[in-house]
Amino acid sequence: MSKQRFNLKNVLTVSLSHLFHDIYSSFLAPVLPLLISKLGISVFQAGFLDVIRQIPSLLNPLLGIIADRVSVRYLIIIAPAITAISMSLLGIAPSYTIIVVLIFMAGIGSMLFHVPAPVMIKQVSGDRIGKGMSFYMLGGELARTLGPLIILSAISLWTLEGTWRLAPFGVAASIILFFRLRKIKVVNLTKTENQISIKATLREMAPFFTTIAGIIFFRAGLKASLTIYLPTYLTMKGSSLWIAGASLSILQFAGAAGTFLAGSISDKIGRKNALLIIAIANPLLMWLFTHIHGWLTIPVLILNGFFLFGSGPVLLAMVHDHNSEHMSLLNGIYMTISFVLSSIMIMSVGYFTDKIGLDNTYSIITFFALGTIPFVFFLKNNKQGD
Repeated sequence: MSKQRFNLKNVLTVSLSHLFHDIYSSFLAPVLPLLISKLGISVFQAGFLDVIRQIPSLLNPLLGIIADRVSVRYLIIIAPAITAISMSLLGIAPSYTIIVVLIFMAGIGSMLFHVPAPVMIKQVSGDRIGKGMSFYMLGGELARTLGPLIILSAISLWTLEGTWRLAPFGVAASIILFFRLRKIKVVNLTKTENQISIKATLREMAPFFTTIAGIIFFRAGLKASLTIYLPTYLTMKGSSLWIAGASLSILQFAGAAGTFLAGSISDKIGRKNALLIIAIANPLLMWLFTHIHGWLTIPVLILNGFFLFGSGPVLLAMVHDHNSEHMSLLNGIYMTISFVLSSIMIMSVGYFTDKIGLDNTYSIITFFALGTIPFVFFLKNNKQGD
């Protein structure tokens, strides 16, 4: 792969598919205040919905093994339709139980997409994996910028109960992806004469994934508080739903810029150096966000988003820097670690919010995020710029 050139057209195609899919995934956070009011649920119960969405990620390694043996493009094609239908029906769900079922289905769609898609990106990025992952992650972050605006606009037009009208657009996206992605040829990396066993691969990668897990765990509280709970936090402080949703879009748009630049920068200065800068900057910026008021919150929110999401393409590039015959499996393990640890922190933030309030909870997780720094030092230097 190191001799192959960066295929911009194919990278953009996969990245746009990420955009189509994740627009629907980003509907949950903006509507949480409405669901809390409509169903009379607690903040913990509302946050638990995102945990439900991530439960299918426990099967990511299994899906990774399957994806290493079949054509991954068809998994990517069907995912937007599944997620779009599930998330668009939240508004007409009559009970918390039905919402849980819909969120779980959306989680299945997310799993089908996010395990194989980075593997396809790696194979069309040549020797610029960091750059390819930045394009891919940019699609996701732009989706989370547009998603809140789309769902809030739909609510304004049709009310919460009318958002089912958004589902056909996701189905149309899957149809378009069928004609676009079927043209991308993906080499099956498992067909080698000296294939390394899955067990040997897992043994070799265990120390790496342990370190990555530490980084993800200590950062997960920050990400949960500034994505899942940001609209709830702002509405509790007196902001309107539109201002809360717009703030989330501002955060995500800044995150899109950070995502786009971080991978390419890490190609030049090294993955470890890039992560260290991010690990130091995020707690400082979060502390500022909780201690200032008025218009100054906007530039601080922008900086928070820029650094908060910058770690995504860097960590993903680190996973795919390994030339393994089981890349879908490794990507599935990474996604499982990320989703499980994020779920733990989402529930923790929701629990402590109900007990001690969001202000106190935000202060705790700011200091907790400093635990990321030692794990960055545990990382081994790699070939990308170190």
